[in-house]
Amino acid sequence: MEQVFEELGSLGIPINDREEATVQNIVSSADLGTNLNLNALAIGLGLENVEYEPEQFPGLVYRIDEPNVVVLLFGSGKIVITGAKKVDYAREAIQVVSDEIESLGLLG
Repeated sequence: MEQVFEELGSLGIPINDREEATVQNIVSSADLGTNLNLNALAIGLGLENVEYEPEQFPGLVYRIDEPNVVVLLFGSGKIVITGAKKVDYAREAIQVVSDEIESLGLLG
């Protein structure tokens, strides 16, 4: 975090009276390496944790409780993880999603 403040200072942005910074939201992306059937996933992952309206947005929104993140899944196999407060939570989310998709028999 200190590196960010040093960079801001070098740009002439005053940082003397700064609050302590905390990480609130890490956004990560990954590629599962295979196409995904989002219609089948929407049903298989459980409608209570999924939002999928392809007419509105081309991705499936999957809310995970542990770790507490939101995963966007796309038909191309690419995923975006949002809301992680630690990088390890994003890594864990990738594993959780991969395991769940594989257990459904939907991972190429």
